[in-house]
Amino acid sequence: MKRTIRPLLDFLHRESSGGVLILIASALGLIVANSPISASYFSFLDLQFSLGNDSIYLKLTMLKVINYVLMTLFFFVVGLEIKRELTSGHLSSFKKAIMPFVAALGGMAVPAMIYLLIAGRDAPGGWGVAVATDIALAVGLLAIIGSNALASLRTFLLALAVIDDIGAILVIAFVYSTGIVPGWIAGALLTFVFIAALKKFQVNQVFVYVPLGALLWYCMYRGGIHPTLAGVVLGMMTPNISRNDTEVEDSEDGVVSVIEWLEDKLHPHSSFLIVPLFAFANTGVQITQSSISAAINSPIAWGIFFGLVVGKPVGIVLSSWSAKRVGLGEYPEGANTVKIFATGSAAGIGFTVAIFIANLAFADRATQELAIFSVIIASLVSGAISTVLFKIFARKSD
Repeated sequence: MKRTIRPLLDFLHRESSGGVLILIASALGLIVANSPISASYFSFLDLQFSLGNDSIYLKLTMLKVINYVLMTLFFFVVGLEIKRELTSGHLSSFKKAIMPFVAALGGMAVPAMIYLLIAGRDAPGGWGVAVATDIALAVGLLAIIGSNALASLRTFLLALAVIDDIGAILVIAFVYSTGIVPGWIAGALLTFVFIAALKKFQVNQVFVYVPLGALLWYCMYRGGIHPTLAGVVLGMMTPNISRNDTEVEDSEDGVVSVIEWLEDKLHPHSSFLIVPLFAFANTGVQITQSSISAAINSPIAWGIFFGLVVGKPVGIVLSSWSAKRVGLGEYPEGANTVKIFATGSAAGIGFTVAIFIANLAFADRATQELAIFSVIIASLVSGAISTVLFKIFARKSD
C-alpha cells in the first residue's frame, strides 16, 4: 500500500518543526561556546583534513564540511522547492507571483540600503547579511501564531521567502564568489551542459546524476564559486514530471513528481539534521562584556540589526502598498497594510542564510562572530515584534 503525501503541507510542517530544532541547536551552540568545554568545541570545528595531491585535492575543516558539503543538500532542497513553486506552486503564474515578487524585492533592497547607510563606510560588503529570510523560522513562527495569522499570509510569506532565497543565492554567486579560476569554471560549465543533455534525452535515473553532481560541486569548489550553489543548480534542473516507480502518492491528484519524491526523501534530513547542525556549529559565538561592548559600538552590528528589524517589514510594506496602488497586484485575501507589516517582521528572521552569508562577507573571525551575534538578536526581536502585532490585531478583530 502506498504512503500518502501532501507536498506543500508536508513542506510547511517540516519547516515549522525544523525551526524548533534550529532554535534548540542555536541555544546549544551558544551555551557550549561559553562553557568550560568551549576549547574542545572550537578545536573540533577547526579540525583539518585533506585528500588528494597537489593538482587534485580537497582541503577542508570540520566547519567547512558542514558549511560546504552538508549544506549543499540544504541548497539542493531549496532548489527543488524553488523549481516546484515556479512550475506548479504559488509562483507558477504572473498573477500569483507578482505581489510576493515585488514584496521580496522591497524586502531585500531596503535592508541593504539601511545597512549601507549605517555601515557602508566600515564594511560595505556586509550588506548581503541583512537581506536574507529564514523560511523555516519565519513560516514556523506563523504556524505557532496559528489562527491569528491568516492562511493567505502564510502562503504569501512562503512565496516571498522562496523569492528571497533566489535573491540570496544570486548574491552568494555574484557578490561573494572570489578568486575565480577560469579552467575550473569551464569544467563546471561542461558538467552543467552534460547534465542538461542527459535531461534532454530523458535520462531520469538518480544514480546517474550523483557523481555528476559531485563533479559539479568540486569544479565550483576549485573554481572560486561557492560549491553549495551546485545544489541549487541541480535542484532547479530537476524535471517536474511524474515518477511512477514510487512508494508514495499525492493526496490531491495521486501523481507524485520527481521533485515531490526527492523532497519527501531529502527534506527531513535537511530540516531535522543538517540545518540544526549548521546552527549548532555557526552560532557558537563567545559572549563577553567586551564582545557585547564591541557589538554596541559597531556600525556593522547596527546595520545588520536595523536592516532586518526595520528594513524587512518597511521594504515589504512599501513595495506591496505601491504595487497595490498602481494596480499591479492585490494583498493576500483578508490582509491589510498592518498585517503585511507583521508578516514582514516575520521575514526579518534572517538566521540560517544570513549567518551563511556573514561567514562569506567578512574575512576575520571576530567580525563574523559580531555579525552572527547581531543576526541572532535581530531575528529574536523581529520574531517578537511579529508575534505581538498579530496578537494585537487578533484582539481588535474579536
